[in-house]
Amino acid sequence: MNIIIVGCGRFGSGLAKALTIRNHAITVIDNDPAAFEHLGPSFKGKTITGVGFDRDVLVQAGIQRADALAATMVSDEANVVTARLAKQVFRVPQVVARVYDPRKAEIYHRFGLQTISPITLGVSRMTELISFSNFSIESSLGTGEVDIVEVEVLPILVGRTVNSLAIPGEAMVVTITRADRTFLPAPTTIFQEGDLIHLAIQATSLDRIREMLT
Repeated sequence: MNIIIVGCGRFGSGLAKALTIRNHAITVIDNDPAAFEHLGPSFKGKTITGVGFDRDVLVQAGIQRADALAATMVSDEANVVTARLAKQVFRVPQVVARVYDPRKAEIYHRFGLQTISPITLGVSRMTELISFSNFSIESSLGTGEVDIVEVEVLPILVGRTVNSLAIPGEAMVVTITRADRTFLPAPTTIFQEGDLIHLAIQATSLDRIREMLT
């Protein structure tokens, strides 16, 4: 994929290096040329000095051919302007903006703009680690409303069906890993000893699901 990252601070440079490892073609934009030092000498992507929401700079970065753009500048407003420009004017398929203020992130998300709020994700993750140590929280979806939880099947569940663990609007079994094979279960699939279950759980229902599983 051709990916543009606007902003080369610790977050942007870390994202650039992580995506480079996955063999994506990365172009990084920052108005401070010294910021590119964060990328390290091994970075093989392209760097451009300029303002991230300047159309000419984005064109120079190849935005007409970009598959994705990540706006990771310090300013929430600059990130949103850049993301909207990429999405609405240049029709970039996948656009994500980092927004520090959780309230703004939620508003922009409602308007169809993909946002990541480090504060929201950090608070959610720390809450999970403190409160649900018997669960392995794999990831949070959206702005933290839904969690993907990994848990080993308990003796009380062995012999019961997947449907017995489903709670409409609160929890559902996404996958089962059994004998080194992961599959999508049917509602009638029967849990077996040793199964590893992945559940999608509404964050507000984690307490209830934990009680059910313990």
